[in-house]
Amino acid sequence: MPGAHQFVEPDPVADNADTLRGRNGKPRRRWRRIALISLLVVALVGGAGMIAGGLYLRSVESDIERVDAFAGVPEEGRPQAVAKGAMNILILGSDTRDPESTSGSRTDTIILAHLPKDRSSAQLISIPRDTWVAVPRAKDGNHGGRDAKINAAYAWGGVPLMVQTVEKFTSVRIDHVMMVDFAGFKEIIDALGGIDVNSEKNFTSIHPPFRTFRQGMQRMDGETALDYSRQRKQFPDGDFARIRHQQQVIKAILDRAVSGGIVTNPGKLNSFVKATSNAVSVDEDMSLLGMATDLRGLRGSSLVFMTSPTKGTGRVGSESVVFANTEKAKAFYDAVRRDAVPEILSTGK
Repeated sequence: MPGAHQFVEPDPVADNADTLRGRNGKPRRRWRRIALISLLVVALVGGAGMIAGGLYLRSVESDIERVDAFAGVPEEGRPQAVAKGAMNILILGSDTRDPESTSGSRTDTIILAHLPKDRSSAQLISIPRDTWVAVPRAKDGNHGGRDAKINAAYAWGGVPLMVQTVEKFTSVRIDHVMMVDFAGFKEIIDALGGIDVNSEKNFTSIHPPFRTFRQGMQRMDGETALDYSRQRKQFPDGDFARIRHQQQVIKAILDRAVSGGIVTNPGKLNSFVKATSNAVSVDEDMSLLGMATDLRGLRGSSLVFMTSPTKGTGRVGSESVVFANTEKAKAFYDAVRRDAVPEILSTGK
């Protein structure tokens, strides 16, 4: 596979201010936001913690910022749900303080989270942001309607066009959407007292202050972990390494949160939510209390991180892109639709 490739940013032609403001058009207030990790912490802890967390979530449910993720998405063109009771959540992440960021109108991370009907596990499927796909025409009629990098959909038509594009690419129906600012993970990790991450090799960050990461397990504070999650140019597989690092950090946050007694201690929970209050928005129909109830039996060990099947990188014109392995991707996402991902994992196909 070729080395790290240069990301060519699509033109930020769409006005995506709806993802940055509330429904009344006013800027968000910090106290009205709740982090994705706060939701997952509550979901991952049962018993008395679930009761306390449930009461807490009920008290803030009406104040959570919402995104109209499915506005203008034509129902007739959407895939139908196959496995009743399973749930698919599209997680769109940006890193607004990434030193390499050139625009606020981008999605650095695209994850399709599949929750099986029995809620006994969860599969988080990363779709490389440079994946070359067919992007439907945007609502304004001026953009899309052609092949492009998958994250161009967000620049051209915001969350709704991103939903359409991912559904077209995977044939999986999206039930809910979360918008996450991964730069906010710094505060999340610091609130947890740091996380433990296993670095695959020795390497030096390309960003000031040019930290050196040693091979093996190490404790990282928020700034260090965020720096680690951004690294890709020192690895032969480029952006795929960045995906692995993000997956490591997410899992480490969940493991640390579950073992740290966050939910069972009201003071810690309150401090944790305040520290992570600017990290996430959700679609208009998502119920955090319902989600927490559904997922209360999960633990970090129940999460499986995967990457959408690809053939590697290449070029289309002046752009460096990731080519999907269409044959494997079709079989893989068919398993997701049928709620049969363990079947794919067991066969290795």
